[in-house]
Amino acid sequence: ELPGFYYDSEKNRYFRLLPGHNNYNPLTKESVQYKATECKRLRLLEEEEKQKQKTTRAGLNSSVLLQKRQLGLLSSTSYCRLVHELKVNCMQRRKIEIHSPDSSVAGTNNFKIIVADVACERIFTVNDVEHGGCKYGIINLSGLGKESLTVEMYDNLYFTNRKVNSVCWASLTHPDSHLCLMGIAETPGCASLLPASLFSSTNPGDRPGMLCSFKISTAWSCAWCLNPQADNCFSTGLTRRVLVTNVVTGHRQTFGTSSDVLAQQFARQTPVLYNGCRSGEIFSIDVRQRNRKGQSWKAIRLFHGSAVTSVHLMEAEHYLMAADMAGKIKLWDLRTTKCVKQYQGHQNEHALLPLHVNEEEGLLTAVGQDCYTRIWSLQDAHLLRTIPSPHPSSKDAIPSVVFSSRLGGRQGVPGLLMAVKQDLYHFSYI
Repeated sequence: ELPGFYYDSEKNRYFRLLPGHNNYNPLTKESVQYKATECKRLRLLEEEEKQKQKTTRAGLNSSVLLQKRQLGLLSSTSYCRLVHELKVNCMQRRKIEIHSPDSSVAGTNNFKIIVADVACERIFTVNDVEHGGCKYGIINLSGLGKESLTVEMYDNLYFTNRKVNSVCWASLTHPDSHLCLMGIAETPGCASLLPASLFSSTNPGDRPGMLCSFKISTAWSCAWCLNPQADNCFSTGLTRRVLVTNVVTGHRQTFGTSSDVLAQQFARQTPVLYNGCRSGEIFSIDVRQRNRKGQSWKAIRLFHGSAVTSVHLMEAEHYLMAADMAGKIKLWDLRTTKCVKQYQGHQNEHALLPLHVNEEEGLLTAVGQDCYTRIWSLQDAHLLRTIPSPHPSSKDAIPSVVFSSRLGGRQGVPGLLMAVKQDLYHFSYI
């Protein structure tokens, strides 16, 4: 390599890298890197279309697994986990048709966030609007079980002026009955709790209004508590503080922190809130205690080397998965406060990217800032598959995904949903 020059292997010659951005059609280091990245993405897409069956483990195929299971060499748990690995590596991409009662809804705005409810029957969507702000909607996944692969999308055009940073489902009157939204209106920010029935196909006159909405400093994250000891509570992660609100009584509890809280999740077995901060610290709060000056209310404390972008508490609540802005994904043992596993390959530098953990299938899914979707084995941190984005990589084209073995409910279809730009794709098991 020659300093200040770029070698083009296709043309077999050197080109000088121009330093400025005001030259006519300049050749810069960024444009060279983008070209190489795009060539790699297109090559991977071509390989995926040609290669229907692939595996990341030597000697792993369905006939061998079945034979080992029949001989008693594999437990039922290990057999199911390895079968899911095989299915993940055989998933094929298909585009989904989005239908809507309002013809202006489908395919007009870029998907920013998609979040599935607990039963994976509905997907809440946040779409960027061209003139600024966000538009919210709900997609019904019942159509995924049909050969046509169509879904129905309902939106509510009343709430369009807020830029959403975080969203989660809330169970107030029944499971997944409401939605917590955190975002920036102008200054200050806004926290809202909306009934999910706002996005239904029923008569608009019968729809209930917003349950609660209040102005706060910039909101980064939110979480709903499902533990009965802190019933009807949701938390908002703000700039240097955590605010826990009871939506029925209106009571609020504030916990001051030394850094911005970018990720949150409540435990189910105890009323404990886990928080991930910009400083790299992860700490837990027992929301039953009162915050008094001079008292230490942080229980478990863990530390990453970079800003924590996502936390996920495992089902038994002995382990916590966390990701940071250095691309590190770590599994922490909360009993010993030590990292027990690391998942390699994730790419991130400055984006708030979530983790998707499916313990039943033994899989971890994450989308990197390079727009690649990666799937790991939870048990041994083996990278099972890397899925390139169908669209060219850019900051505003990072895919948002949902993975489940029952998309559309109990009788639904397994697979991965990927929303990127204006399109929705389904990677189905074969």
